[in-house]
Amino acid sequence: VAYEEDIDCWQFVTQQLREDKYIEHDNIHSAILVTPKGWNRVADIERGAAALLYKQAFVAIWFDESMNAAWATGFKPGIENETDIKAMRVDLKEHNGKICDLIITEILKSSFLVADFTGNRGGVYFEAGFAKGRGIPVIFTCQAGKWADELHFDTRQYNHIIWENPEDLKIKLQNRIRATIPMGNRLAE
Repeated sequence: VAYEEDIDCWQFVTQQLREDKYIEHDNIHSAILVTPKGWNRVADIERGAAALLYKQAFVAIWFDESMNAAWATGFKPGIENETDIKAMRVDLKEHNGKICDLIITEILKSSFLVADFTGNRGGVYFEAGFAKGRGIPVIFTCQAGKWADELHFDTRQYNHIIWENPEDLKIKLQNRIRATIPMGNRLAE
């Protein structure tokens, strides 16, 4: 049910959920019941309240020189101006581990993810899907023209910010963040 590695992991998770009062055990029916507090937590996650947990936004983009101006003038200031959130681009982070592990870790430490489909990069699709599967809000973006015209049908259904140039991206991204991402006090770095 929980995709746990073994019974010890399952017991650890259920014990923690019990201690947090998100679930309780029904001894009569040998069942686990979600408490009202647990259902409230589920609702908070679905509403994006989990976005209040961290001060980082993961940016999934094409690592190509043609995207450097979009990063410096569009994505980074579009996320960071007027917020307490830092934009995170994994290829700019020093590390000694495997890049895939770092990507997963950094997405899990993010309030939201910006997925730019310019360049039609497979990694961006993976990172956006992983974030959505974890209940992390995803903002979809793509440069106007060829790339926007070729958006894959799996993501085309989402409302993409279609940007003309980095300054246009910055403004549109700031507006989308203000409109869709909770900006209360963040709890962690």
